[in-house]
Amino acid sequence: MTGGDDAEAERPGPGEVTATVIVAAPAEKVFAALTDWSRQGEWIPFTTVRVLSGDGGEGSQIEAVTQAGPVLVRDLMRVVKVDPPFEVRVVHHGKVLRGPGVLRCTALGPTRTQVVWHEWFQLPAGNAGRLAWPLLWPGSKAGLTGALRRFARLVEAGKLR
Repeated sequence: MTGGDDAEAERPGPGEVTATVIVAAPAEKVFAALTDWSRQGEWIPFTTVRVLSGDGGEGSQIEAVTQAGPVLVRDLMRVVKVDPPFEVRVVHHGKVLRGPGVLRCTALGPTRTQVVWHEWFQLPAGNAGRLAWPLLWPGSKAGLTGALRRFARLVEAGKLR
């Protein structure tokens, strides 16, 4: 990847998606479950996640492969910041998904945590991508929200650490 490609991936793009959920669990437990990369497939539909290099912390390379029928999207990410139990930042740098993302945990007391998942994507296909984004965004928002709701249920049931 060239320096120019890397700089573009790190810039916030016009494709922005945010989802939020409240989890009935302490922030430390919620953060640990969010950053257990290999188990994210248990709550993100049609997705398998693995660490390609590193220990899952800063500097690690992560791959998320989402496949629904014949459609397959390979999402490559670099972990750029880990601040437990508050925040993890990534930069998506694949061919389709590019841009920064963040997962934030805010303690709402000793047994409740708000999770915010925010992504800013550089949209492929120039103007066509910008025109398509309003049509794609509701599905993206619904997908992230549904995933976070499933995540909350699994953490609350003790099925994720």
